[in-house]
Amino acid sequence: MKLPLTDPVTFSTKRLIGAHMPTSGGLKNSLYGGKHIGCTAVQVFTCSPRQWNHPPLDPEAVAQFKQAQTDTGIGFTCAHDSYLINLAAPDPEILEKSRRAFRKELDRAETLGIPWLVTHMGAHLNQGEDAALNVLCESMSLLLKETDGMSVGIAMETTAGQGTGLGATFEQIARVIDGCSVHPRLGVCLDTCHIFVAGYDIRDEETFGKTFDTFGSVIGFDKLKVIHANDAKKPLGSRVDRHEHIGEGQIGLEAFRMLVNDPRMVHVPIVVETPDADTMHEVNVAKLHGCGVGV
Repeated sequence: MKLPLTDPVTFSTKRLIGAHMPTSGGLKNSLYGGKHIGCTAVQVFTCSPRQWNHPPLDPEAVAQFKQAQTDTGIGFTCAHDSYLINLAAPDPEILEKSRRAFRKELDRAETLGIPWLVTHMGAHLNQGEDAALNVLCESMSLLLKETDGMSVGIAMETTAGQGTGLGATFEQIARVIDGCSVHPRLGVCLDTCHIFVAGYDIRDEETFGKTFDTFGSVIGFDKLKVIHANDAKKPLGSRVDRHEHIGEGQIGLEAFRMLVNDPRMVHVPIVVETPDADTMHEVNVAKLHGCGVGV
């Protein structure tokens, strides 16, 4: 069902700020729903994140999604891949299955005109970080080569370092970027909750400056393509990935004010993935827009 565009939330800022929106009733509704709560950027799953196999995209659904982009004027979209995919898997069968599934995710995003596909960097599952990062570099290089000529890029997401997950340090991410010859279609998605619980403090001006100076020197802001703005339920360095509403967790509102207004990142779309999407996404999006008034 097409949601109404009457009386949507509006803000004076031109900053690209939004949320991961549900697609109930069709992919198009992520955009109409996003517009209604004040989004200027939207992230979606193009298929179920908890299944390996999916039917091909319906051409009518693709056309409706693109029409919704025109109708809403949403300035940025990105997609998030399946939680099942592990492009660093030590098991050859799982690795091949993950590569095939991720290729299909890229195909879907390309068909929809979505410029960036966000992915977790996988888990080493006790094979060791070094070996797993080598496998991940191979996976990324292979997928980028297979999809040469596509517009959609891959944005590797910073992680909390929970379990054997890769991507909890800026150095690991930089290693994969370098291992893929700094490919122009390979970028980064920074998640504020994840970096905080992984040990990067951003709560005040000094720690925020230190963390993002490090990001700039190790990875580079030219590689930052998407920001996930989530507060954290758990403390600094806990390595426990639990999102909280903006300004209500361990990070606090000041960090998000600095994030929205940092001149090094004003070009980067910001997306919330906070709990209680139906009732709280509008609140959290409004908080971020409020942080950027005057930008």
